[in-house]
Amino acid sequence: MTVFHKVDEVLVHIIRPVVIVIGLGVSLLLVVGIVSRAFLGEPVFGLEEIMLLSIMWFYMLGATLASRENSHLKADFLDVITENPAAHRVAAIAATVISICASLAFCYWAADFILFSLSRGQTTPVFGIPFWVSQLSILVAAILLTAYLIRNLVIELRGPDRDVASNEAEE
Repeated sequence: MTVFHKVDEVLVHIIRPVVIVIGLGVSLLLVVGIVSRAFLGEPVFGLEEIMLLSIMWFYMLGATLASRENSHLKADFLDVITENPAAHRVAAIAATVISICASLAFCYWAADFILFSLSRGQTTPVFGIPFWVSQLSILVAAILLTAYLIRNLVIELRGPDRDVASNEAEE
């Protein structure tokens, strides 16, 4: 078991329950917001701020899990065009290299975004929560996405007989 695999297992044991709790919490807050407006005629003060912060982390951590399990949205049209496994492998490697370049740019942008927010001292209007708290979710997701893409590239370069990604995702 590699160090990456051990760290991955720890992260998954943290991220999955957090995503579940956030999802349930956001659902509950949504119901509270609807009930308070519909039946009490009053909105809950600051509810949108808490929901927005939570939803940012929910989406970004969910995207991380999808990336880990290699179940994110793909447009693999090559499968329709040819059944040549070599062509599929070359396309997969090229797509992963391009994705790594894009995710590295995304990491840079997310870090720059947080630094900008820190320099401005921006906070939410109701509770004064610093903007970087929700923006950090973008950076965390970008870093983890990059790590999983690098893992996928290593697996693809090793060849089809050593496909560990699908085995790890099933665990």
